Amino acid sequence: MLLFAATIFVSAFLLFQVQPIIAKMILPWFGGGAMVWTSCMLFFQMLLLAGYGYSHRQTQLSPKKQARVHLGLLLASLLFLPIIPRSFLKPEGGNNPLVGILLVLFLTVGLPYFMLSSTGPLLQSWYAATNPGRLPYRLFALSNLGSLIALIAYPVVVEPNIPLSLQGYVWSALYLLFVALCGYAAWQVRQIDKPMEITNAAPAPVKREPVLGINDPEEAGAELETPAEEPVPAAPEPIPGPPTMRDKLIWMGLAGCASILLLAVTSHMSQNVAAIPFLWVLPLSLYLLSFILTFDSDFWYKPWFFSVLTAVTLSLMAYPIWRSLEDVNIKAYVAAYSAGLLICCMFCHGEVARRKPHPKYLTEFYLMISVGGAIGGLFISLLAPLLLTFHFEFSIGLAITGFVALMALYRRSWITDILWAGTTIFLFSTVYQDVHSAREDNVYMARNFYGGLRVRESGTDLDGSRLRTLVNGTINHGAQYVSADKSRVPTTYYGEKTGVGLAIEQLRHQGMKIGVIGLGTGTLSTYGRPGDMVKIYEINQVVVDIANSWFSYLKNCQGALSIVMGDARLSLEREQPNGFDVLAVDAFSSDAIPVHLLTKEAVQIYFKHIRPGGVIAIHVSNRYLSLAPIVFRIATELNKTALQVENRENGALEQFSADWVLVADDPRVFDRPGFRAAANNPAPEPNTPLWTDDYSNLFKILK
Repeated sequence: MLLFAATIFVSAFLLFQVQPIIAKMILPWFGGGAMVWTSCMLFFQMLLLAGYGYSHRQTQLSPKKQARVHLGLLLASLLFLPIIPRSFLKPEGGNNPLVGILLVLFLTVGLPYFMLSSTGPLLQSWYAATNPGRLPYRLFALSNLGSLIALIAYPVVVEPNIPLSLQGYVWSALYLLFVALCGYAAWQVRQIDKPMEITNAAPAPVKREPVLGINDPEEAGAELETPAEEPVPAAPEPIPGPPTMRDKLIWMGLAGCASILLLAVTSHMSQNVAAIPFLWVLPLSLYLLSFILTFDSDFWYKPWFFSVLTAVTLSLMAYPIWRSLEDVNIKAYVAAYSAGLLICCMFCHGEVARRKPHPKYLTEFYLMISVGGAIGGLFISLLAPLLLTFHFEFSIGLAITGFVALMALYRRSWITDILWAGTTIFLFSTVYQDVHSAREDNVYMARNFYGGLRVRESGTDLDGSRLRTLVNGTINHGAQYVSADKSRVPTTYYGEKTGVGLAIEQLRHQGMKIGVIGLGTGTLSTYGRPGDMVKIYEINQVVVDIANSWFSYLKNCQGALSIVMGDARLSLEREQPNGFDVLAVDAFSSDAIPVHLLTKEAVQIYFKHIRPGGVIAIHVSNRYLSLAPIVFRIATELNKTALQVENRENGALEQFSADWVLVADDPRVFDRPGFRAAANNPAPEPNTPLWTDDYSNLFKILK
């Protein structure tokens, strides 16, 4: 028992520890957005499904063949160590991000992850076969406990204390321990001569005998358990028939609903805050916690209580779709969605656990659960970006969960039938409301790997107030007056009084070079004059198409304009120094920041492309995070000078209040009167962390 438990625990720990490690390593390669993690989850779920399928097939072989095949694959997986993504796998601009992510993951951690994913069900089947009468399902709870500990340990222990560059090597060393444990377990199974059969036979009765040398075991408190001299074998109970098709569909359906909600909630939070391990780990930890509690015992899951609570929870999670909530406290926002996810997963996994089959069908049971999880991953990661014009998958996931719950609970009682029928109707009407409100408010919508984009129009042509706005997720990413006489007016965060507008005008000269990271509507190109060069870095082709089709900033640019496709940091790494006078860093996705563009190493790359006396303008406006201290900390570390510029809102010209931090190599740059008048430098904040490629922490900068 101890060998099986230890092997399963270590494999589960490594299985989920590697997910944030490898995802964070490749995050900068693919734009740093929320879909990178979602794509990684798709890979992990598909490989988990393959591992469960392999385990199911293995149990049909003889013990010696099982051991031989498994030992061979374990040894082959060592060729992937250490799990460090190779630099030649970095994508080029224009490559399909999803295909690129899956390829990098497969070549970096493919076979080790496959072996880890197959361990749980395979060793549980070995345990059930070698220990007749003992149920292995608590080993499944132990497996999820190991996974949960791994996830909690990452943001609390691993990420703050172990550099990212070292995490892959530490994980690889622990994987060697797993190979030794699992290899020994396979070798033990190899000793079994007869084919494995899982029966209902009870273990042989035992009798108590005193420990050698002790006449009164009751006084000594020591006893040994040994088989009785003439055990009478208990008659095995008949094994129930195989699961029905309805059983399998319910297993898959409930597991799929939990998977959809997990990924939809994670994506929703990551898009509006940041693509960071904590916001990946928290929902996944709650997802695993529900597995642990529901498969540990019947104590934690009360069917009647959770059926009512889940119906209410799904309705409350749908409420913001009917009524938009503004200025939500980020901590309350994350807590509310996390609590809702836990309740829904408790229901889905609790109902699955109540339908556990006989151990004879154990691997098929886990295979169906894995199929459901993979279907959920395919829907969120692959189908939604291809088929949906905006982020409707969250409301669709709520509705699907309601329908599957209605089918699973049908005829349990008339009360639950009425409750879930009403809830399902409400949830499907929420999907209609979600789609209808999006189409009503927007003149154009587009969706791809990098997120959902909408074009809105407001105002009238009569007074020249007609305004066209680009919205990325939930955040305004630029706007333009439609009338020709006002179409060159820079609006929103890019007006002449903003930090970036001030930097360009203060450094203005003939033949100026302006670099921009993040296109948006192309507003900053309006600052280009004849003889100037404007170079824009953009990763999302849909943004370029919208800027060319719905806005005229790019067409009206008077300078020489060029657009470089791909991740800006990777592009700048490959290019020769550009000699920019001003480089504007404004690459947001909704309100989320790509962390890899705000590290010390990133700023060092930017300065390679700045001429002496030039300025880097970093946009730090954010509802949830205090980013300015991070930029000041990096500037201090690099011996640069930073200046914070906060401008007032100008409603007449649709210019927002915005927060920019300007960084220069030469402090004399900021002696110009315009800079001195706009300076608004706050007192340095103590204990501000230094963000590097190896370390970043958003907890310390939450507003």
